[in-house]
Amino acid sequence: MTEKQTILIGGAPTAGKSTLARALSKHLDLPWISTDQIRSVMKATVRREDMPKLFNEESTAEKFLTRFSAEEIVRMEREQSEAVWLGVRAFIRGDSTWKSGFIIEGVSILPHLVAEDFGADARVKPIFLLDDDESRTRHVVFTRGLWDDAHTYTDDVKEKEVEWALLFGRQIREDAARHGHPCIDMRKNEEDLKAVLKALNIQKG
Repeated sequence: MTEKQTILIGGAPTAGKSTLARALSKHLDLPWISTDQIRSVMKATVRREDMPKLFNEESTAEKFLTRFSAEEIVRMEREQSEAVWLGVRAFIRGDSTWKSGFIIEGVSILPHLVAEDFGADARVKPIFLLDDDESRTRHVVFTRGLWDDAHTYTDDVKEKEVEWALLFGRQIREDAARHGHPCIDMRKNEEDLKAVLKALNIQKG
């Protein structure tokens, strides 16, 4: 890379954002951070009453997934993403440590937010990862979990997680197309990294 690049990896839960960020980080020799890490820092430094959407009031997966529909969960996830984005945006604009650039990945990277704040900045390269395969999504939810480690809550509520994850992905696909951001349908193999590099027109060196 001849100039500093910021690569943003958004997309659906279970699509493989962290796995891809790790592979891309190694390939390009760039550091990476997740929006979950940024959210954790924000939660530790802001008051709940100032940014209530950063905080989830439900204490358990059973309560949360029983109380809300998939549509409501997606709406809340997007609202929380917009709150976290304030920290992500500040990080992008304020970083002076990683001279060559860095990678940020997570569900809090939404197409409309990137377009609004960095649409004219060629140094900021967004890409969105998707996986419409319901069986693969279900496998991740039931073996890894979205709320927490899968073994810590019952299988009874996990179908709701599958439902909202797929719905979230469909909305991301529509939003990314609307704003002209590239999307990759993940195969969960070595071809994914090649597809991302090609879509972003990025080459090492």
